[in-house]
Amino acid sequence: MRRFTLFLSALLLINFAAKAQTVATFEALTLPGADTAYINYTAPGTDVGFFNGLAYFPCFYDTSSGYGYWGNGFAYSNSTDSVTSGFTNQYSAKTAIGYAGSTKYAVAYGTNNFIRLNNIAAGKPVKGVYVTNNTYAFNSMRDGDSYAKKFGGATGNDPDFFRLLVRGYKTGVLQPDSVEFFLADYRFAHNDSDYIVNTWKWVNLLPLGGVDSLTFSLTSSDNGTFGMNTPAYFCIDNFTTDESVGVANAQTLAAKVYPNPAVNNLFIDLVDDNCQSVSIIDMSGSVIFTQSITSKHIEINTSSLPSGTYLLKLSCTEKNAAMRFVKQ
Repeated sequence: MRRFTLFLSALLLINFAAKAQTVATFEALTLPGADTAYINYTAPGTDVGFFNGLAYFPCFYDTSSGYGYWGNGFAYSNSTDSVTSGFTNQYSAKTAIGYAGSTKYAVAYGTNNFIRLNNIAAGKPVKGVYVTNNTYAFNSMRDGDSYAKKFGGATGNDPDFFRLLVRGYKTGVLQPDSVEFFLADYRFAHNDSDYIVNTWKWVNLLPLGGVDSLTFSLTSSDNGTFGMNTPAYFCIDNFTTDESVGVANAQTLAAKVYPNPAVNNLFIDLVDDNCQSVSIIDMSGSVIFTQSITSKHIEINTSSLPSGTYLLKLSCTEKNAAMRFVKQ
C-alpha cells in the first residue's frame, strides 16, 4: 500500500452523487442441471471464458493429456457439496450456496487469475466482491491430504496461512496498491483465533482506485518442490463494479495531500489561494465533513472516521477538485 505524499492533478467534480453499480451474480448464466458447473472442452488450451455484469472472467480447459481437465480461470457453479474432500469436488463452495442464498457463484482455479472490466466499468473503481473457500481447499487445510499439510500441524501451532492478493492494472500498467484477504490464518498467538473461512466475506476493492483489470494471486505457507501444496481454489460472488458518472473534465489544481493512507490526521498544503472549503464525502455520496479554508495549510482530524475509501473535495472559486484517500 502506498504510504508516500501525493501531489494531485485534481478532477473537476461535476456531480459526485450520480453513481451506478453493476453486480455480476452469475444467476443468469445457464448450467445443464443441479449440482453442475461450467465445463467447456470445445476449444482446448484457449480461453473459453464468459461475461457477466460488466466483467469478463477467463477460463481455460485442456485435453492435451488425453482426458479433459480444468487448466485455470473461473467457472460458474451451482454445486452444493460442502462435504466431499478431494479434487473431484473442485467446483463447490464450502458454503454450499451462493451469497445471500443465491443459486450460483464462481470458482477460481490457479495461483494467478484475472478479471477484465468492460464497457463503462473499464478504468473505474471496483466496489468489491464476496469471497469464500472452495470445499476442496477448505477440507485440505482442515484435515491435510496426500499433497498438503493440515493447517497448524500436529500441535496446531504452525503459523500457516492461505492468502488472496488483489491488484489492479490500468492502461497496461500494474498499479502500486493491493488488497489482501486471508482465506485461512493460523498465525495468531492463541490458537483459538485461528480460522479457515467458511462463510461469504466482503472484500472492499475501492482502495485499488480506477482499474481496467484485476489480478488475483494465491499464496500459502505450505509449499513444496512444485510450488504451492494447498489446493489453489477460491470462490466469488456478487462482483460489484462502480461506474461513477460524475467525475470528468480533468483540470490541474496543485496541492499536497498527505499521508495517504491516513490514520489520525490528513494534511493539505494548497498552492491555489482561492479555495473556500474542504469536504470529505463517503462512497455513498454523503458529505460527512466540511471545514472552511482560512490558510494554505489545512489539518483534518480523521481519527473518528471508519476505515475505508473517501473522496476529498476542495471547493474553489474557479473550479472544484476531488481526490480519493484511504483511512486506515
